[in-house]
Amino acid sequence: MEDRFAGIREFVLAVDKGSFTAAATQLGVTGSAVGKSISRLEARLGVQLLHRTTRRIDLTHAGEAYLASCRSIMEELDQAESWLATGSREPRGRLRIDLPTTFGRRHIVPALLALGVRHPQLDLSVSLRDRAVDMVAEGIDMAVRIGALGDHPDLVARRLGAQQLVICAAPGYLARRGEPTTPADLAHHDCLTGWGRGARPSWLLKNEHGAFERREVRARHELTDGDALLDACLAGCGLAQLPTWLAGEALRCGALVQVLRPLSGAVMPIHILWQKTWHLQPRVRVAVEALAELAAKRTDIFDPAASGT
Repeated sequence: MEDRFAGIREFVLAVDKGSFTAAATQLGVTGSAVGKSISRLEARLGVQLLHRTTRRIDLTHAGEAYLASCRSIMEELDQAESWLATGSREPRGRLRIDLPTTFGRRHIVPALLALGVRHPQLDLSVSLRDRAVDMVAEGIDMAVRIGALGDHPDLVARRLGAQQLVICAAPGYLARRGEPTTPADLAHHDCLTGWGRGARPSWLLKNEHGAFERREVRARHELTDGDALLDACLAGCGLAQLPTWLAGEALRCGALVQVLRPLSGAVMPIHILWQKTWHLQPRVRVAVEALAELAAKRTDIFDPAASGT
């Protein structure tokens, strides 16, 4: 019977160590044996995993994707063996999680760091970016996503809450430029927006049928970071469409004023996603539970109806 795991350990070690020789030293075999094992693995898969030269080895595109899956499998096996040996379901190993930049930095990262303090054997790798990633291909264990989810059969999703979008401006800006009352008025205002490659600046506004749709706006300033967008709005640089978890405090204290109320207020769901496996790894389970607990406690962040804006 064909051994489907043959060559995987050699492949991962060769990449980690940077050469067949270094991998062979750790495994107690020859460099030639490591190279042949990886060659047999490539032949079985029908793809080239490594570019080989006399001085170095480099991953191919297929090799990068396969390496992420191999690491996940090896970590899961290590954790299963540890649990069997100790009888403990204490989370351990590295948790790789991808978060939206501003929301993640403000609200999710502190909860994850507290989780790491409670579980000393749990290590974190956190990426902050405002674009969707292929979790399976990049070896991401968990992700938090804001907005509608597509169809991802390899992932499990749990709703944490939602965010509401409001359009606001500093009182000083409105005193200078007046308050918009219709979508057409936005053409005569300085709008502050996010910055997306190839995407025209737009906001979610309610149409004549009561449904929310994207409407292009004239962007005076484009900023990819939510905190920078908030700062620009507070400084009187223009109008901005911001989530209540970001603008709520400024709205409550009067530093910002909400405008176009009848046309704004779009709600976007917030989910946590993780890879579908035959069992939920302890390190993923405790993180899911921690974020679900955070969402239940912080309704001001995860429940627009409780934001008071």
